[in-house]
Amino acid sequence: MSSDLAPRTGNAAPAVADDDNRYKTVQAKLDKLGKAMDDATLELEALRRSMQANAKHTDDVANDIENADLDPKFVGLTANVATALDGAARDVRTLSDTAQETADLTHETRRTHAKFYGALDDIRSNRREKTPRPGFFNR
Repeated sequence: MSSDLAPRTGNAAPAVADDDNRYKTVQAKLDKLGKAMDDATLELEALRRSMQANAKHTDDVANDIENADLDPKFVGLTANVATALDGAARDVRTLSDTAQETADLTHETRRTHAKFYGALDDIRSNRREKTPRPGFFNR
């Protein structure tokens, strides 16, 4: 069984890490990170399914070569590959679950950030007078 997985061609960094902490920029960064983690979750799940299918196919091959009375060494090696693929698929599932949890937390963080700072940004953005930058009064 072959895999149709291909490397991603997009930008490896989901969001630029810089010191631009303006409200709209932070919202955009969180949105981009959340979408990237959602995509990673889907890709990891596809990888897990592919690995699981390859493990099943390899296990079937091990049974077939055992039934064909091939050297037991080859049966054992093929069975070991099936076991390794199955274990790797379980680990990919754990990674996928972690990516999904990170995506969920990122979306939640974006909503919380909007709740806390959205109204303030509206006030600052619609004011004709210049206002101090965030953190100005902390100096």
